[in-house]
Amino acid sequence: MATGKNLCAVLKKVNDLQLEERPIPKPGPSEVLIQIRSVGICGSDVHYWTHGRIGDFIVNAPMVLGHESSGQVVEVGSQVTHLKPGDRITMEPGVPCRVCQYCKEGRYNLCRDVRFMATPPIDGSLANYIVHPSDFCFKLPDHVSFDEGAMCEPLSVGIHASKRAGITIGTKVLVMGAGPIGLMCMLAARAAGATTIAIVDIKEDRLKVAKDLGADLTILATLDVAEELRKNNLTIDVTIECSGAEKAIKASIRATKSGGVVVLVGLGPSEITLPIVDAAVREVDIRGIFRYCNTYPTALSLIASGKVNVKPLITHHFPLQDVIKAFETARDMSGGAIKVAFAL
Repeated sequence: MATGKNLCAVLKKVNDLQLEERPIPKPGPSEVLIQIRSVGICGSDVHYWTHGRIGDFIVNAPMVLGHESSGQVVEVGSQVTHLKPGDRITMEPGVPCRVCQYCKEGRYNLCRDVRFMATPPIDGSLANYIVHPSDFCFKLPDHVSFDEGAMCEPLSVGIHASKRAGITIGTKVLVMGAGPIGLMCMLAARAAGATTIAIVDIKEDRLKVAKDLGADLTILATLDVAEELRKNNLTIDVTIECSGAEKAIKASIRATKSGGVVVLVGLGPSEITLPIVDAAVREVDIRGIFRYCNTYPTALSLIASGKVNVKPLITHHFPLQDVIKAFETARDMSGGAIKVAFAL
């Protein structure tokens, strides 16, 4: 039985984030009521807070932020049989229509009617209680913490990027950007079999973290990336671009071997100029990703087995009452912040 208040972090408009008490929701027949225990702040949460939109997704009405989350089941709907009150779970935040061609083909992340937490107009999970479809909830093993469960979401991005890139045993990988997603892509690539990973960033402290997490080569973004790779006799099979910056995407294409693959993870301007002839004549494939699909069981397995350690990425914890301070820390990346999380 749910007790107490249901405080929610509600984005009213640009730079106006407030705590608001809302009724505790009731689960439908196939849903579960969840007491949220951990929520990570994503770059998209910060962007909605500071800009009020990402591309065509515009905050036109108050919206609860947050989508990297885990919690504990409080109540189950009448049709739910695989979960029970007390179960510790992580929640995949994107729920598709389940009936369109993309859903039937298993590429449900491309469903036009997907409802994704904290993407306008859908409320997110930065609240004491939410309801969620039970088939998009995954039980946490006893030794996996709520924080680790919440990190299944950004790790899923890395897993999907590795799948789209075709990373396998022996692949040599370049990751552009050592922020939370870039680091997750690095960890996922290693788990997929990459034997050599180079990573690029504009900040030396981020590169140090990447080195500590297992990067074989770190490169400052102010240098000529392709030249640095040549100096180290490293030929790149796959580049995963996580910054969205035009300069970085250009460098990604030029740094990738002929016949290689560039995967675009980071989102920046809607239109940019690329060395497209260079990519074409060298048969460098350019592939996009949109979120992920069918990755949560893999993410949980990697974390539970110890193949991927996400704990070092969570650098700061805040209570929900300090929501503004938490978002400021995530925005400014102050105090060595990588992933800022709420402990509810």
